Amino acid sequence: MKREKSKKEKKNKNFLKKSKTEWLKKYIIITVAAFVYAAGVSLFIDPNNMAPGGVTGIAIILNRLIPVSTGTLILLLNIPILVFAIWKFGIGLTVSTIYATVLISTFTNILAYFRAATYDRLLAAIAGGILSAVSIGIIFKMGATTGGMDIIVKALRLKLPHLKTGNLFFIADVIVVTLSGIVFGDIDAALYAAIAVGCSSITMDVVLYGKDEAKLLYIISDKPQQITSRILEELNIGTTLISGRGAYSGNDKQVIMCAMKKTIFPRVESIVKDEDADSFMIVTSASEIFGEGYKSYFSERI
Repeated sequence: MKREKSKKEKKNKNFLKKSKTEWLKKYIIITVAAFVYAAGVSLFIDPNNMAPGGVTGIAIILNRLIPVSTGTLILLLNIPILVFAIWKFGIGLTVSTIYATVLISTFTNILAYFRAATYDRLLAAIAGGILSAVSIGIIFKMGATTGGMDIIVKALRLKLPHLKTGNLFFIADVIVVTLSGIVFGDIDAALYAAIAVGCSSITMDVVLYGKDEAKLLYIISDKPQQITSRILEELNIGTTLISGRGAYSGNDKQVIMCAMKKTIFPRVESIVKDEDADSFMIVTSASEIFGEGYKSYFSERI
């Protein structure tokens, strides 16, 4: 409990230390992202009777049952969640989240007066899902959330850090999508909403974690030093030498292990071919790479 309090106090101190320029930049980005989110809802999702999940999906469902605008319902549903956020995360996160939530609610109501961008449900599902995911990801990177499930997911990530944000959203959204199919009595709307959820989940992980196209190589060669030297000098990527022994020959071997971005792999392959065409090379895909020159573990695990 004391440890949790000290973490919260530290966050609140960092919240107060930011310069005016940093604050301005942060809130401009949040404002733009909130507008993009609202556009995805009001111009694509809502007018096509889709409830893609989260608090926004619940608000769309309730909007069909009671005479209250979707944007207003988003704000009302978020009030108890924001109270929880103040207790759990402190003022630093919550002020930005309240700002984002109020803007999303306002922009959603304003854009609702405009005609839908498309009434093709498939296009609306794809565009709405992508727009909402991109905006949520950007707001997350600014140290805030869009309220609703974002806060619940962020709290769950503290307990289950091995789960990706997009996956947690997907589980929550499936529940709301199922509920929307029952309430609307329209299986097509629920299925299109599910497409929006899928697009949103994939896009979310790309925005937050990057497009993880990487290769992991194990190179077994009689010329490990020559290959290693060229990889270090020409490509500036790290390598690790692992001691091994051939099971058949009984000879000691040095196995080169290196991870790299997918675009660099052909150049490594060329180096290995030049130095030792008879080498044995195992190539696998790496879903994520953390460390110097790649992603920072602490900054990426949002």
